[in-house]
Amino acid sequence: QGQLVESGGGLVQAGGSLRLSCAASGRTFSTYAMGWFRQAPGKEREFVSAISWSGGISYYADSVKGRFTISRDNAKNTVYLQMNNLKPEDTAVYYCAARTYTVPTMRKLDYNYWGQGTQVTVSS
Repeated sequence: QGQLVESGGGLVQAGGSLRLSCAASGRTFSTYAMGWFRQAPGKEREFVSAISWSGGISYYADSVKGRFTISRDNAKNTVYLQMNNLKPEDTAVYYCAARTYTVPTMRKLDYNYWGQGTQVTVSS
């Protein structure tokens, strides 16, 4: 079975930066599209960003465009989410996900594997 493990979350002031990492193991995740989703207290899990297996295609939610950047290193089986100019509304648990196709989507139902999540808290 595949496993995804997120890291890099924490507490940061508004305007600060964090880089999340998602380490994949157990399957050939290098051929899978990967995504980041987040869930704030009392809210639905929502799409943040996704990337194709090659890194050539990436998608972003409107709320993070221009501030977040997704990337991947297939040699390390790791996906990253660089988050700059963080806002209090970015506070959430961030989840890494993988789907067994090469092309990403923005729908959480399309993703087959999920990590346990990492907390990001942005103070004002």
